[in-house]
Amino acid sequence: MSPANQSVNQGAAAEHGLSTSEYDSMMSIMGRTPSVTELGIFSVMWSEHCSYKSSKRWLMTLPTTGPQVICGPGENAGVVDIGDGLAAVFKIESHNHPSFIEPRQGAATGVGGIMRDIFTMGARPVANLNALRFGDPDHPKTRHLVSGVVAGIGGYGNCMGIPTVGGETNFDPAYNGNILVNAMTVGVAPANKIFYSAATGIGNPVVYVGSKTGRDGIHGATMASAEFSEDSEEKRPTVQVGDPFTEKLLLEACLELMATDAIIAIQDMGAAGLTCSTVEMADKGGVGIELNLDEVPIRETGMTPYEIMLSESQERMLMVLHPGEEDIARAIFEKWELDFAIVGTVTDTGHVVVKSGADIVADIPVKPLVEASPLYDRPWEPSTPRPVLAPDTAMEDKDPMVALVQLLGSPNGSSRRWIWEQYDHMVMGDTVQRPGGDSAIVRLHGTNRGLAITTDCTPRYCAAAPETGGRQAAAEAWRNLIAVGATPLALTNNLNFGNPERPEIMGQFVECVKGISAAATALDFPVVSGNVSLYNETNGEAILPTPVIGGLGLIDDIDQTVAVGFTDVAQDVILIGDTTGWLGASAYLKTVEGRDEGAPPPVEFEVEKRNGIFIRDLIRDGTITACHDISDGGVLVAVAEMAMAGDIGASVNSSGKTPLLAWLFGEDQARYVVTTKDSEAIVSAAKMHGVSATIIGRTGGVALTVDDTHTISVKALQESHEYWLPNYMAAL
Repeated sequence: MSPANQSVNQGAAAEHGLSTSEYDSMMSIMGRTPSVTELGIFSVMWSEHCSYKSSKRWLMTLPTTGPQVICGPGENAGVVDIGDGLAAVFKIESHNHPSFIEPRQGAATGVGGIMRDIFTMGARPVANLNALRFGDPDHPKTRHLVSGVVAGIGGYGNCMGIPTVGGETNFDPAYNGNILVNAMTVGVAPANKIFYSAATGIGNPVVYVGSKTGRDGIHGATMASAEFSEDSEEKRPTVQVGDPFTEKLLLEACLELMATDAIIAIQDMGAAGLTCSTVEMADKGGVGIELNLDEVPIRETGMTPYEIMLSESQERMLMVLHPGEEDIARAIFEKWELDFAIVGTVTDTGHVVVKSGADIVADIPVKPLVEASPLYDRPWEPSTPRPVLAPDTAMEDKDPMVALVQLLGSPNGSSRRWIWEQYDHMVMGDTVQRPGGDSAIVRLHGTNRGLAITTDCTPRYCAAAPETGGRQAAAEAWRNLIAVGATPLALTNNLNFGNPERPEIMGQFVECVKGISAAATALDFPVVSGNVSLYNETNGEAILPTPVIGGLGLIDDIDQTVAVGFTDVAQDVILIGDTTGWLGASAYLKTVEGRDEGAPPPVEFEVEKRNGIFIRDLIRDGTITACHDISDGGVLVAVAEMAMAGDIGASVNSSGKTPLLAWLFGEDQARYVVTTKDSEAIVSAAKMHGVSATIIGRTGGVALTVDDTHTISVKALQESHEYWLPNYMAAL
């Protein structure tokens, strides 16, 4: 039975994803049997995707304020002050379910959606990033999914003319049935001209702009709020179809109109389309909105009110304009060859009223709809601690250079060049550091200042100890920004988990959030925006807990930055931070020895902050010539990546106090490798600041050597590092 002809009862509500208690609450609010359109509105507004009903209780514990924060969570994106009258606007969003079903369009519309979140607030997008997780490379769908997702991201971002400057890509069997596609965008706007979504002014016109409405994406929000089963392919009609060329026109038209004083409120039509934008604008403004669906631009015949309200067709905006500004706005959008239609009015009723022809097809009180939105404190189970592994847990007879080649040539350790070369990362001419380093750097146009941007998460840490994994994800993002010389300002997060109705999954979520909260508080790194994506599982098989962190930092002078690669020979290589040889949950243990064991390394915020600020100040002083934070693979992988990036070799000497493999591949936190021409100054300054600094080697030659015993050419490392992904994708 089609929704238009469906009888509204508890069974119909269940088909729309509403529980029995939610159905009862809807009936109580309405005081009558709702229409099918009203049922559709309730179902999407109370979906996990729109209401955050399982996560809100814990999201409210995150630190979201600071002197740099202009707008925290609750609007389309977070906003932070970056000085000189400018603000950075940024957010990360997921498009996981659509990308698994239809990878190219799913990923493309994910990119389009996050860019709209940014320019909706009056910011011009300046950079895109993405965080991708795919299944086992040997799984029959993985190549197809990688190809489609990369094509979708590149195709949309490239057509928009926005550089894709960074991100991460990983493979694990846990994502076989549910990949992750998280897209992040950063924009820049005048700090005194940020646009918000609260509708005000009784009688003011409500205006629809952009593309026409079709049937694509109907129930996308509810689909994204349920786990997959074998019939996931049948959900293809719920995937939106994007058009980047139209989005480019929409971007320019919106920014042109924003330069006038015509707009009171603006909201992009993302999840749940016209429904969500209307309800959110009315709720935030404390008003009602009356819509006339006969005025909505339609591209398909015979669309029902239910379909129009729930469509997630892309490249659309809803605005409230000042009275008398309609003609100015219309002229701008028609100039850009976009639809413009007055579709409603702001009212004093406190209701969303939807008319179609002579009929009122929906009449819902806004405040009860929003306030009665479910808020669950779901039961959760704490994770079981794993034992701490001793540094001598590694195989004693393993050749470190063989292990290094395994790590650098593995699916998760290999170069991502094949991916990022399909993205235009230099368009707009302001990309200072391209993909491949700790953070991308984008120049603030026309200045010598810049933004540092990164994404990061280590899901194997989160699976082993969720709270520690949450702490590490935020700290790692902070460290990535520090490593290029930036001052970290704020973070956005994309919290990807399985079914929250399972206490062990909810426990992962709760503990990861606790860890992120602790890190954000300790590091003065507030959470200003984000997204929660739950039910990422198929047939009860959940993904690894994956709380992706997007970090933003400020650089006052882009000439005072460093990159990963060695810059010259005869420079000392210095290890900053203490090394115990922590191999638990390490990349070495999993990739080389096939052991997923042990507790992940602890994260000590005082040490992180002390070491990080020390590094940042050295970069700004010009004392450091290259810098790389130590993460997956430990010291030796970090040094090898610096050697490959600079095409210069190095000799490294181990401590002799820690088992060699643990010293080389342990993943102790709060550490960096730096190079310098003045090691004496660094060691002396480190001692003064209570920072551990050890000279471990010297750059030069064409090989990487450890303890004068183990050696491999930089060329051999490069070949191993660059080989895996293009060869893998060539078999598609």
